[in-house]
Amino acid sequence: MTDRTSEWASVETHSIDFVPLSERHGRVTQQGPFWFLGNFHFFTVSIGFVGPALGLGFAAASLAGVLGILFGTVFMAFHAAQGPELGLPQMIQSRAQFGYNGVIVPLIAALCTFVGFNVIDSIVIAAGLKSIWGIDSQVAMFALAVVPVVLAIWGHDWVHLAFRALFWLSLPLFAILTVAIASGHVATPHFVPAPVVFTWGAFLAQFVAAASYNITYAPYVSDFTRYLPPSTSRRAVIGHVYAGAALSAIWMIAIGAWLATHMAARDGLTALFVAGNQLAGGFGFWLAIFSASALVATMGMNAYSGMLTVVTGLDIFRPGTSGSWVRITTILVLAVLWLVPALSFGGNAIAGLNAMLVVTLNLLVPWTAVNLVDYFYLSDGHYDIAAMADPDGRYGRYNAVGIASYFVGLLASLPFFDIPDYWVGPIARRIGDLDFAWLVGLVVAAAVYVSLTRLLARRAAF
Repeated sequence: MTDRTSEWASVETHSIDFVPLSERHGRVTQQGPFWFLGNFHFFTVSIGFVGPALGLGFAAASLAGVLGILFGTVFMAFHAAQGPELGLPQMIQSRAQFGYNGVIVPLIAALCTFVGFNVIDSIVIAAGLKSIWGIDSQVAMFALAVVPVVLAIWGHDWVHLAFRALFWLSLPLFAILTVAIASGHVATPHFVPAPVVFTWGAFLAQFVAAASYNITYAPYVSDFTRYLPPSTSRRAVIGHVYAGAALSAIWMIAIGAWLATHMAARDGLTALFVAGNQLAGGFGFWLAIFSASALVATMGMNAYSGMLTVVTGLDIFRPGTSGSWVRITTILVLAVLWLVPALSFGGNAIAGLNAMLVVTLNLLVPWTAVNLVDYFYLSDGHYDIAAMADPDGRYGRYNAVGIASYFVGLLASLPFFDIPDYWVGPIARRIGDLDFAWLVGLVVAAAVYVSLTRLLARRAAF
C-alpha cells in the first residue's frame, strides 16, 4: 500500500493545527467544482421559493436571487485566500481579531450556522423522501445522518472526493432539466399561476435569503482551502471559489423560482422529481436521488467544520485538545444536536428556512466584517501563526477591540431585523418591513474595528 493510499484509508490526522507544507496538496482548480456542488442541490432550489411565496413573479425573484448571490458570495470567497496562506481552519484565524479566549464569540455564531443548516437539511430531505416514496421521516433522518458523520470523521480529502464525484454525476442531470424547462418541455397542464404582486419587501426578502445563503459559508471556507500550497494565488483561489459558489446558486435559485411560479412548488425535492418525470419516465428518480445525495454530502461538510469549531472552543479551556477520539466524539454529539430538533420540528419549513437564514446572516456579518477588514486591509495577511496557538501570545486572551466591534455591529443591526413570521424590529417596521440589518451590521462592525485599531495604534506610538 502506497503512502497516498494509506492516507485515503485513514482518518485525517489534522484538526485545528497548522497543516505542514509537506502535506499541502490539491489544485486550486478543484475549488470551483467543490463549491459548485455545495449549492448544487434542491435546498438551493428552495431558496428560490422565498420571493414567490411573498408574491414575486419569476423574473423579479430570479433577479433578486442573482443580486443576492453576487453580493453574498464576495464575503465567503475572500475568506478562501486565508486557507493556503495561513494553513489553519477559519475560526482559529479569528484569534487574531478576538483573542485566544475571545474567539468564543464568533464560534457560537458559527456553530449555530453549522447545526442549524443540518437541522433544516434533515427536515427538507426527509420531507421530500416522504412525499415522493412515503419513507418515514424519522427513519430517513437517522439513516441519512450516517453519511455526513462518516465523511466528517474521515475528513478533508474524503469530503472533497465525495463532492467531486457528485459534481460530475449531477451536472448533466440539471443541464438536461434546464434545457427542457427553457424549451417548454416541462409544464403543468391547466396550472393557473397565482397573481404576481411586486413589493420591495418581498424583493429584499429574496435578496437577503440569497445573500445570506452564501455568506453563511464564510466561517468554513478556509477549512477546505487550507491544504492548498501557500504559493496559491489569492486571485486564483478567490476567483474559483466565487465562480463555483455563485454560478450553481444562481442556477438553482432560478430553477426554484420557475418551479414555484409555474408549478406552485413548495418542496424542492418533490418538485424536481415531478418536473424530471414530466420530461421522461424515471428521469425524476435520478434527479431526486443525486440532488438529495449532494445535500447529504453538504451536511458532511457542515459536520466537519462544526467539529473544528467545537474543538477550537474546547482548546480554550484545555489547550492542545485533539486526537481521533475527540474528533469522533464531537461529531457524534453534533449529530445528536441536529437530529433532536429536526425530529421534533413541526412548523412551516419554508418559513423556518427563511428565518434561520436571516438570523444566521445577522450573527455572522459582524464577524466576517471584522475578520476580512483586518486580514486584507489592516494586516494584509501577515499574522504570527505560532501566537494563535499560545493563550499568552501577542494576540492575548481577549481582544477588546474585536469583541466590542462585533457586539456594536450586532446591536446596531437589531432595530433593522425583519424575520418574517417571527419578529420585526422597530426601524424595519417603519420602513415597510425592509431588512437592512445585515448592511448595518457589516458597515458598523468594520468601521468600529478600523477606528479603534487605528486609535490604539496612534496612542501606542506616543
